[in-house]
Amino acid sequence: MTHPGSVGRPMAGKLHILDEDGNELPPGQAGEIYFEGGFDFEYLNDPEKTAKSRSKQGWKTVGDIGYLDEEDYLYLTDRRHHMIISGGVNIYPQEAENMLVTHPKVMDAAVFGIPDDEMGQSVKAVVQTVDPADATEEFADELLAWLRDRLAHYKCPRSIAFETQLPRTDTGKLYKQELIARYS
Repeated sequence: MTHPGSVGRPMAGKLHILDEDGNELPPGQAGEIYFEGGFDFEYLNDPEKTAKSRSKQGWKTVGDIGYLDEEDYLYLTDRRHHMIISGGVNIYPQEAENMLVTHPKVMDAAVFGIPDDEMGQSVKAVVQTVDPADATEEFADELLAWLRDRLAHYKCPRSIAFETQLPRTDTGKLYKQELIARYS
């Protein structure tokens, strides 16, 4: 595989990665993915949502976050509606989730924003451990230190909670909204 982790190049049209202000980003920088040309779409009976899915250039988005490499291969990193805004900084939780599940004592993880009076939102992680006996405050501290060695500090959770099992659909999709409601 020449581009591991990539979902490939576009089959039709051209991809653009834009920042929050609609400016195109260079290769390697994550932003919202927009499509130029190719297929068109509309949200059924929702012209407002359809309008919000268009850039000022008329390009279309479905809310995915990602980046292009130098050869225009696309890498998906998250969804816009999962983004955490803490102290004015955009944080994509997928990066922390991906890192957490590489720890040998972690079976599953969810990272999301919870309300914070000072920062707007703070980063929260909920972890399912391989061995339920590891779900301790000491392990939470150890896991936070481990993450800080691997991620920028602002991307790291400020706190970790443990669940015996994270809520998922039959197809494996995480019910993040349930966790957000529980921990907010």
